[in-house]
Amino acid sequence: MNLDLFDFYSNKKILITGHTGFKGAWLAIWLQRLGAHVIGYALEPEYEDSLFEKLNLVSLINHNIGDIRDFEKLNKLIAVEKPEIIFHLAAQAIVHRSYDDPLNTYSTNVMGSANILESIRNSKSVRVLVYITSDKCYWNNEWTWGYRENDLLGGTDPYSASKACAEHVFKSYYLSFFKEQENFACSSARAGNVIGGGDRARDRIVPDIVKSIETGTPIVLRNPNSTRPWQHVLDPLHGYIMLAKVLYQNPKQFNGESWNFGPTNQSIKTVHDLTNIFIKLWDNAEIKVEIPQNKFYESNLLHLSIDKANSLLKWFPKYKFSEAVLKTGEWYKQVQNGEDPKTETLNQIEAFMSYQ
Repeated sequence: MNLDLFDFYSNKKILITGHTGFKGAWLAIWLQRLGAHVIGYALEPEYEDSLFEKLNLVSLINHNIGDIRDFEKLNKLIAVEKPEIIFHLAAQAIVHRSYDDPLNTYSTNVMGSANILESIRNSKSVRVLVYITSDKCYWNNEWTWGYRENDLLGGTDPYSASKACAEHVFKSYYLSFFKEQENFACSSARAGNVIGGGDRARDRIVPDIVKSIETGTPIVLRNPNSTRPWQHVLDPLHGYIMLAKVLYQNPKQFNGESWNFGPTNQSIKTVHDLTNIFIKLWDNAEIKVEIPQNKFYESNLLHLSIDKANSLLKWFPKYKFSEAVLKTGEWYKQVQNGEDPKTETLNQIEAFMSYQ
């Protein structure tokens, strides 16, 4: 375990919004392992057999159920618990769902995020905010090069547009209220297409593959040639954790800035590439391609420039594409074979932190 991170996070009070989700659960157990007092605020886990439940996080952290859109409840929690650092992850995170329910997507991703910022404005305890949005906050021109933090924001679908809006709300709060505030720093962080053990969300490729393997049915690929910048969940979370530490120790250095945490260009691969590597861990897995006639629009190519994080934070993604996919598959395989999910998750965190 990285001693610098352990020394910093030990006994820190940290609030995570969205801790019952996939990324939030990984972050919660990692920070708890680093010795932090973790407070969670989120809706009930959405999926049966969620990672939150598998890790038994309810017994490890200060677990609070609440909607990010409920300002009074959120504001009261922050006032009572007095966290020093907040990681804001709560969101409606599925592109397809944003077409089915755009109002919920906007109210959660925009007004819910505004509620976090307003609660922090009312707080005297919060020292750092890491405000997570998405790589899809950028206006996508289908460029072959990565988007930089100062590129144009926007989106054609409700999800992407909501994330661009959330970034604008963040910047307005920074400029209006936080820029001159003493002993406080905030940054937005952008990542996307994360994979890792324990994901059960619908309409995401890894959970779909795992479900097919578990039920013995063919793995159906509807967009096999869609290209994505895949990364293991621990890589961007490591970026968030490093960023929070830097902001806390040097609040004026990067206050109000935005950061990309993505993989290298070598990890920009197709859905078919990912599936072929993943199923190497299982015998007799079958792939079936079924391209829908009337599919909703989703970008074919979008990836991030990570030059800024490389240069200024000394953050680099540790896992290459094949390693990220195999680590993900190994988590499911180990749990399927009877390994305790919490033990496997902590083992993967330890391995990641010692990886050179």
